[in-house]
Amino acid sequence: MSSSDGFSDFFYTAPDGLKLHARVYGETNSGTWPVVCLPGLTRNARDFHKLALYLLQRADHPRKVIAFDYRGRGRSAYDPDIGHYNVGIEAGDILAGLAALDIAEAAFIGTSRGGLIIHVLGALRPAVLKAIVLNDIGPVIEANGLAHIRTYLDPAPKPKSRAEAIEAQRSAHGADFPALTVADWERMVSALYRETDQGLVPDFDPRLVETLAGADFSKPLPDLWPQFEALAAIPLLAIRGANSKLLSVETLEEMGKRHPGLEAITVEGQGHAPFLETGNLPGAIAAFLDKAESTARTE
Repeated sequence: MSSSDGFSDFFYTAPDGLKLHARVYGETNSGTWPVVCLPGLTRNARDFHKLALYLLQRADHPRKVIAFDYRGRGRSAYDPDIGHYNVGIEAGDILAGLAALDIAEAAFIGTSRGGLIIHVLGALRPAVLKAIVLNDIGPVIEANGLAHIRTYLDPAPKPKSRAEAIEAQRSAHGADFPALTVADWERMVSALYRETDQGLVPDFDPRLVETLAGADFSKPLPDLWPQFEALAAIPLLAIRGANSKLLSVETLEEMGKRHPGLEAITVEGQGHAPFLETGNLPGAIAAFLDKAESTARTE
């Protein structure tokens, strides 16, 4: 592990041979559940850096954290077939990574698309899920929210400087995120872009945008209620941005009805998706995981 940044890079091979990447925070398991972090559609493992360090470095109940780059994002290889950019294949990639790391069970944190992948994992291998944090995602995705995502991704901005990148992100998202500080926006840009000889570029395969091209956002999107209900026995924390366009208040309320043990947090001043390293969210997530693990050990 690098002492300066707190993690080691882990490369592994997907079932179809693609080279994939994850960040691993913590050399060995500390006796507590490890935490697997799954990012959003075009995001990467860097989104979870501060949260991962928080969970790893706590004096009591420190946790090993694994943050994945999906295929086509971050340091994972791009897929020549964009049809492979789907949650089913990405869920299989996560299982392959966990097998390579010899992790049989963990707590999972999924932001947006990461939460959809968790729903798929619940169908493929429910035993791997010990506790779940869904960040601004549920079994119903609001079509206008996904349309908004497509709007600001196509075309993805290519700023000439960090200052221009920050301004572009604040212009696109500032109305939904009035609570963010300058440091928060700077951290977002550091996670979203990579530096090249041509300047800053979004750190994902630009063809990812094509996977949204054929969607008809004038109609309701298919829901995942059966998959969500299959998670009913697993401790679950749902986090929603108060200004979210993707996860509605009504869906969050229905989730609580169908999952009696669900805990929920609404993050004021943030939209889709809340920055998990901000405010009291790291402490709330850690407390939820500690409680879930303690309860599981006494049952």
